[in-house]
Amino acid sequence: MARRRAITGYSSNGLPFACFGNGTRNLVVFDGLDFRHRPPSGITLRMTYGYLSGLTHAYRIYIVTRRPGLPPGYSLRDMADDYATMIKNELGGAVDVIGVSTGGGIAQYFAIDHPDLVRRLVLVMTGFRLTEEAKQLQREVGELARKGKRRAAYSLLATAIIRKGIARHFFRWFMWLMGTLMIPGDPSDGIVEIEADDRYDLGDQLDKIRLDTLVIGGEEDFFYDIGETAGKIPNARLVLYPSLGHNAMFVRSRQFGEEIRAFLLG
Repeated sequence: MARRRAITGYSSNGLPFACFGNGTRNLVVFDGLDFRHRPPSGITLRMTYGYLSGLTHAYRIYIVTRRPGLPPGYSLRDMADDYATMIKNELGGAVDVIGVSTGGGIAQYFAIDHPDLVRRLVLVMTGFRLTEEAKQLQREVGELARKGKRRAAYSLLATAIIRKGIARHFFRWFMWLMGTLMIPGDPSDGIVEIEADDRYDLGDQLDKIRLDTLVIGGEEDFFYDIGETAGKIPNARLVLYPSLGHNAMFVRSRQFGEEIRAFLLG
């Protein structure tokens, strides 16, 4: 199990992480939206290990989320600076980076502001800004969480992750059950992150990313226009899965892993 192989803790500047793998290169995963801001574990760790297990021989893989106690108004760019501090101080220089969903927005700022710290960039189910529909949904999630309706807040996210079919109803029920585990009694960190996600728009800055970049996700993603994002990055390769949305990585975990492995090790 991934949990047995993982080392968990906090960086010197307070970023929670889990680390696994036996390789000599460093790969840092900027994880998606997280209300808890503690070292990844359980389902999150198992899913990440699932699609990156083919890289454990080549990399030490760090799954990193945001530091707890984010002040109001903290931006995705501020969060990117936190990652830069961790990577400089503790990993000693340039790493390969995977940004997932909200973590992908942070990774784009990271690549623009700290190009000396990233070798190759993978953007997973993410984009240069949220769609207007996604902004509205996340505001509703934040408001429900603020009112203490944690199960309702978390299950609302499910309606955007899986948009159709019987699986949508099962997933929403599952997310409802998980709500009190995934959203703490004090949801302020997650709300700060949602508000930062709402504000960012890098559409006119992506041409500054000159790295080899893989952009990968579902063609019907509710949260981001993945294809348009790839089109704005000069050296981007795009992989889109038809008829899939923000669940693409989970439905096509093996294929995601193969595409990312080929890109990073090719």
